[in-house]
Amino acid sequence: MPTTPRIAVIGAGPGGLLCARVLQQHGVPVTVYDMDASVDARDLGGTLDLHADTGQIALEIAGLTDAFHALARPEGQAKTSMDHHGTVLNRFTPDADDTAAPEIDRGQLRRMIADHVDPASLRWGHKLTGTETLPDGTHRLHFANGTHTDADLVVGADGTWSRVRPLASPATATYTGVCFLDVRYDDADVRHPGIARLVGDGHLFVRDGQGNAVIAQRNSNGVVRAYLAMRAPADWPGIGDLASPGGEVAVRKRLSEVFAHWDASLLPFLTDVDGGYRLRPIHVLPDAHTWPHTPGVTLIGDAAHVMSPFGGHGVNLALLDGAELAEAVAAEPTLDAAIRRHEHAMRDRATALAAGANQALQHFFGDTAPALHRAPDPAEEHRAYEERAAAYRARRSA
Repeated sequence: MPTTPRIAVIGAGPGGLLCARVLQQHGVPVTVYDMDASVDARDLGGTLDLHADTGQIALEIAGLTDAFHALARPEGQAKTSMDHHGTVLNRFTPDADDTAAPEIDRGQLRRMIADHVDPASLRWGHKLTGTETLPDGTHRLHFANGTHTDADLVVGADGTWSRVRPLASPATATYTGVCFLDVRYDDADVRHPGIARLVGDGHLFVRDGQGNAVIAQRNSNGVVRAYLAMRAPADWPGIGDLASPGGEVAVRKRLSEVFAHWDASLLPFLTDVDGGYRLRPIHVLPDAHTWPHTPGVTLIGDAAHVMSPFGGHGVNLALLDGAELAEAVAAEPTLDAAIRRHEHAMRDRATALAAGANQALQHFFGDTAPALHRAPDPAEEHRAYEERAAAYRARRSA
């Protein structure tokens, strides 16, 4: 281990920031690089459920539990499932003391963690464009702004299309055949009362058994967001830029055709959007993504194991990956030993969850009638989260 290792985290998402936070708690210097101009430079999307056995454990390690619960919405754990005729198939309302998987907006989570990282260690406006391995085994990182830096350890926390991943693995994410249109409804209780009523405090899942769905979620500040989802080519609807003149009109027309057989009460989800449509094709890495040990390089979060959003494991694993990697760097005698310890634990945890999440996506968008599709029981999931959290804490204290 260098006396003061030069650690570069690429990506200031929740996982990368959490890694930096825990490293700094241990007195280990780190620099985080991100392409965004600032922590709030763009709309990050919808809400996240942080699980007691992964994401919440990571925040606990980082000393951020109170900060999280100050923002979290336990009532957001509520779930309603419907068919495309508007028939309610099942509902889940969490108990008042249920904190197994509270919701928090993506932007809120990123800001909350960033506020607890030394601002001098954050390099915004640094888009990684290239890497090279130097003769001494360290790595040089090149950024679009013309700067570069050398690092003893490069942590790829840069998501699905990671530019760090090629240093360790040739794998690339592949398209699942399912794409989401990300939309939102502002001041929903006043301006979109029908949508607000259907979504309630938490999530609404509607599917037709023909590969089409609406997945809507309550966010903070009166916002409801939804994913209009379908089996389709990755470039759906084949018009190029959705924000181009005429793009929104073309999208609405295509949606009216795809969802023509849906009940009229559900159609405002397709048309009454604020801020347009953003296409999000769902890509995944192999369930058991592995790579040979690479000195001075490792991956966390979606860079290592991007999977379908079903189950909500992505950000939870990214947070725990970041926390455990940081603890390994602080505890192990060499960076190589820290990388091996982190990757062993990460792969054991992520492989089964990725397989389950990717299978769930295919089942949800399959041709099974909604009434016959058995969704996981949220109450059972929550009990399992709490039991695994207790087991994790017991192992740490042993």
